[in-house]
Amino acid sequence: MPIAQSDLETLLKTAFPQAEIEVVDLAGDGDHYKAIIADASFAGLSKVKQHQSVYAALKGRVGEEIHALALETRAP
Repeated sequence: MPIAQSDLETLLKTAFPQAEIEVVDLAGDGDHYKAIIADASFAGLSKVKQHQSVYAALKGRVGEEIHALALETRAP
């Protein structure tokens, strides 16, 4: 079952409350998203660590409710 874009945005904003977040539904199907996240907590972290923190915040939904998630992360 797909996840609504607004639900994905809420999950990310809850995990990264100070972040600038943009979520784009790439295919219009609720299964393929791109998330662009700029958060101070990413400072000094490798891209792998940044992405791992996003996946952790989504609590196993990637591969289930979210079929595909392209990530663009950075510190502001």
